[in-house]
Amino acid sequence: MLNPARVRGAARVAARCAAVATAAGWDWLLAETTTEDPGTGLARQAADAGARLVVAVGGDGTVGACAQALTGTSVPLAIVPRGTANLAARALGLPARLNAALACAFGGHERRIDLATADGITFVAMAGLGTDAAVVGATPARLKTTAGWLAYAAVGTWHTRGRHAAFGISLDGTPLTATAGSVVVGNAGLLPGGFRLLPDARLDDGELDVGVLAPSSLLDWGVVARRVLAASRRDDARLARYRARRVEIRADRDLPRQVDGEMIAPGRELTVTVLPSALLVRVPGPVPARAAGPALAGLPDPA
Repeated sequence: MLNPARVRGAARVAARCAAVATAAGWDWLLAETTTEDPGTGLARQAADAGARLVVAVGGDGTVGACAQALTGTSVPLAIVPRGTANLAARALGLPARLNAALACAFGGHERRIDLATADGITFVAMAGLGTDAAVVGATPARLKTTAGWLAYAAVGTWHTRGRHAAFGISLDGTPLTATAGSVVVGNAGLLPGGFRLLPDARLDDGELDVGVLAPSSLLDWGVVARRVLAASRRDDARLARYRARRVEIRADRDLPRQVDGEMIAPGRELTVTVLPSALLVRVPGPVPARAAGPALAGLPDPA
């Protein structure tokens, strides 16, 4: 499954994927995602037709769409990260370079991971309500393509003093109230760029990690940024973190909402539930990438 709208040089990447799949002895079919079908329908059709592997070539949105179709099945999902943030790929330790990612895809090493649902939408990495979603929504697609995760950082500077909202949060039924700019729920704990907002988040621990961000000044944001850069677990009123299997969030007004970097309709509620061990994924094996095998011989590997 290739997302031509988000993959730079889509035709070249598609040709490389086809060449590696053929060299590895696979019968393959290339399907391109569309606005109408970001990958869920295509992946479900492939699984129903007997596919033994689905490869998602794109960003976190494409990965989440394919994961939704493969949830609870024995069909593994391989990820070739070509999006902006690639949080799922980073959390799995997948390489960014094309040939190395394809070596993992066709290498046969697998792992079961958790997924999560946010108001019925399946995702791998993170969902949020508030400032984080506002930054995602305000970042132009063209800027994401050209600048990568730096696009989010550039736009984020304009949202650091956004108006706070009053949140009511339920953590497995335990109530919590907060006045904050954003509440994020992570299955993986990474931000674009690989920074760890939720350092205890694991893809296979059966739990979700929750971050309540409430900086009220540029100085506060600086403190939060230092903690994130250092993967610090220190919490206070500016950044507090929790864990739960089911997280229900309600704000006092409609706010932007995002799921794995894709905007969903604004609202004042978001309910997130973990799906333990729901997805089989291809991961790097013990063999170093430089010894990946003859399937990649003679194929130059651009960044």
